[in-house]
Amino acid sequence: MLIDIIAGARPNFMKIAPIIREIEKANDKSGLEKTDRHYLEYRLIHTGQHYDRNMSGAFFEQLGIPEPDMNLESGSGTQSEQTGRIMTRYEQVLTERKSDLCIVVGDVTSTMACSITAKKMGVRIAHVEGGIRSRDWTMPEEINRVATDSITDYFFTTSEVANTNLQTEGVTDDRIFFVGNTMIDTLLSNTGKLQEPAVFGSEDLSEGAYFVMTLHRPANVDEEQKLKSLIDNIAKGTEGEKIIFPVHPRTKKILDELGISHDNLVYTEPLGYLEFIWLVKHARAVITDSGGITEETTVLGIPCLTLRDNTERPETVTEGTNELIGTNPEAVKPALEKLMSGDWKTGSIPQNWDGKASTRIVEQIQVLAKNGGLDFHTPYIDNALMFETTGE
Repeated sequence: MLIDIIAGARPNFMKIAPIIREIEKANDKSGLEKTDRHYLEYRLIHTGQHYDRNMSGAFFEQLGIPEPDMNLESGSGTQSEQTGRIMTRYEQVLTERKSDLCIVVGDVTSTMACSITAKKMGVRIAHVEGGIRSRDWTMPEEINRVATDSITDYFFTTSEVANTNLQTEGVTDDRIFFVGNTMIDTLLSNTGKLQEPAVFGSEDLSEGAYFVMTLHRPANVDEEQKLKSLIDNIAKGTEGEKIIFPVHPRTKKILDELGISHDNLVYTEPLGYLEFIWLVKHARAVITDSGGITEETTVLGIPCLTLRDNTERPETVTEGTNELIGTNPEAVKPALEKLMSGDWKTGSIPQNWDGKASTRIVEQIQVLAKNGGLDFHTPYIDNALMFETTGE
């Protein structure tokens, strides 16, 4: 059987890396030849949605995955332009050789575009991280999630909250698999390989005595005076401790134009995965508007302040080390006072965030293939049979 694995941006590759490793392990264990129907052949398809100069051969080597089998080179443009190019180019791939299953991850434009194309071409869809919801329709990612899940066949979920979301939307239990978080699989498999970034030495940092900050959402970086107020309050609230800010060139341009400068604010180029996680692991805390980073800080036990009014990952707040601060710059000061006083919560690790999500995913794919669940014209099969077959 042939599986397409779709990735459109750097975080997608971190989510699919452990899935690829588990597929290769499963094939080695099975002893099947490539010509066997149940051999898990895969194509890693990079849609080219995001150009990232850090995604060199070393990036793929760090994650332990092969270079993509193909790059659709969708390039930049509006979201609609990107969607159209990805769909037409992926359609051509499927026309030349149709796959049995299309695995999409996360919530980028590529996730939605390839799902729609696969469905129209008669290919089953599996969504890794299916069911997460922010309920914020100003976020393109939320539209991508809901559109993808509306046509997805099988959902590999990260939390019971995601399961409930899907059930509420009418998805039957036999299509939902609570496997855990593949991003955490990557995190845990790389904890022994992390690399100290140059900025740690050049800025004479000490473990537990600096902050890491990332900002990229339009609500925070596009309103110039709001951005200035946010950063001013953060710089003051960290009481002189340095803030390492790997900054996107677009955001850096805005910051330079605004003349934002503080003695404890250190701009860096975007870091590689192993360097960035090393920096997070040894920080006092992280300040961010990203969703994925809140998952990593939760598992690493690092306090996290999220500059958003909502989150699609509520378990990082209810169970983990994350707190939603909001986007009002005035909310930064009391949150940092709480942190600096040592009054931050400890947090715990959510269920199934144990580094084995990808193993569960591949096991379920094998069961689906064995029982005809990947035949586009076969009715969905009962979930109880799948768990019985895998011994769960």
